[in-house]
Amino acid sequence: MVNVESIDSKKLRGGYYTPQPIADFICKWAIQSETKSVLEPSCGDGNFVESIVNTFKSLNVKNSEINKRIKAIELVSEEANKAKARVRELGISECIIENSDFFHFLLDHKNEAYDVVVGNPPFIRYQNFPEEHRNLAFDMMFKMGLSPNKLMNIWASFLVVSASLLKEKGKLGMVIPAELFQVKYAAETRVFLSKFFSNITIITFKKLVFEDIQQEVVLLLCDKDPKIKQGIKVIEVEDINELIKIDWDVINKTVVKSLDHSSEKWTKYFLDEKEIQLLRKIKVDTRVEPASSVMEVRVGIVTGRNEFFMLNKEQISQWKLENSTKKVVGRSVHLKGVIYDDSDFNENVDNGYPVNMFLPEELEKEKLPLEVRDYIDYGEKNDFHTGYKCKIRKLWYITPSLWKPDAFALRQVGDYPKLIVNNTDASCTDTLHRIRMKKEGMADIIALSFLNSLTFAFTEIMGRSYGGGVLTFEPSELEELPLPILNSIEGIDIKKVDELIRMRKIEEVLNIIDHELLIVQLKLSQVEVNALRNIWRKLSNRRNNRKK
Repeated sequence: MVNVESIDSKKLRGGYYTPQPIADFICKWAIQSETKSVLEPSCGDGNFVESIVNTFKSLNVKNSEINKRIKAIELVSEEANKAKARVRELGISECIIENSDFFHFLLDHKNEAYDVVVGNPPFIRYQNFPEEHRNLAFDMMFKMGLSPNKLMNIWASFLVVSASLLKEKGKLGMVIPAELFQVKYAAETRVFLSKFFSNITIITFKKLVFEDIQQEVVLLLCDKDPKIKQGIKVIEVEDINELIKIDWDVINKTVVKSLDHSSEKWTKYFLDEKEIQLLRKIKVDTRVEPASSVMEVRVGIVTGRNEFFMLNKEQISQWKLENSTKKVVGRSVHLKGVIYDDSDFNENVDNGYPVNMFLPEELEKEKLPLEVRDYIDYGEKNDFHTGYKCKIRKLWYITPSLWKPDAFALRQVGDYPKLIVNNTDASCTDTLHRIRMKKEGMADIIALSFLNSLTFAFTEIMGRSYGGGVLTFEPSELEELPLPILNSIEGIDIKKVDELIRMRKIEEVLNIIDHELLIVQLKLSQVEVNALRNIWRKLSNRRNNRKK
């Protein structure tokens, strides 16, 4: 076993415990008086265990019986002891709360099955999950025919392995990150759940329900009973307080939407059937190719230490580095319109933004000018050279991969996405993506074409939002976006569009591009264009409502 005392327990556990009303709601849904065995695979300080006990008590199950029906596992000994103390106060002293890693626990309890599994699995990235535990978890997933990878969060392992422990008519109720709906690494998990369970109800919230984090979560309520095969339903409520108002009779009569779980993200469950069908129709329209047909998207420059490498006008003057910097866009807020030119760069300089990157000649330090050596010495005195990215370079102070993109793309999107034509010789940091057009002279056309309701609708489906209102894109996700291309921009004034974007009048811009591109060129009806605009509005408003 790993020495858990030497590991940051908050990072190890994924950190944040379930609000009691949510634990109560899940347990009341899952547990009946005849439920003989309940497992909590990662119980923390006991919120779910307390809810399990109280649910049994409300069903008039005797304490002596409750003792026999509960098993809970907790990796951190201090938290396990808190859970034990809580249930003792409730008169339950003999239920099993074991201080162990969940996956090691299963090795010692093979062939055990449960009527119910409930809990809030740890939200831990692959690299923060102790290797010994991770190897066991992945081995169990491999044996189930799954293919876990280094991109995944460990909640997925807890979820699918817990599901495999259920009896024939078992129930699983868990608090899961909303990334289940949208991230690529969860695609296999989505397929698994859709095939493994007869009935899945997912409760989502319009407001964030964990006080301390921006993480959006869903309540995953899964039933194996083959007699009630219905599929997947998504129910959205305002907040925790609305859980008690849920009408299960209404939910049971809700029409199930049909998705292709192997290729479609569950974000589409927030749309109605007509909207889903419209997106499918467009997805197979051969006139609408992916963005990769006209551009390549690459990450921005990774300096390794922006504090050292990114300089403003005052710092350049202080260190006399005027001949040792390159123009760089440091943040998305530095890009106001859909065109970035020298006047924009100069305005950012005047505003004191760090938009110049330290980049001396690629020479040994001893061969560089005195002022450059002084600045490098300053960096080494402050240990800036010891970071991983700097340490692996031949010369730690030389940032590689500096090239001028044809355009920039927002990596993190607030209100709406956009591409920005680069009319300077600047590059950008990795807070943005760099775009290289596959044909010369296409940047204006592509940037304007991108501003349409069809592509906007798909950005909300194909990007990822983790709860803070921000939509995030990897380069591959931008390249996969459906992007119809204007045949000509003779009738569109790009400077006017740039001006409107700077005034944040996106609806006016969409009206212009939608008319020329979607209606005149692609012959979509106004009804279809309106539907695409509404899909974008619906999903982007939902996402932005999660800002605190």
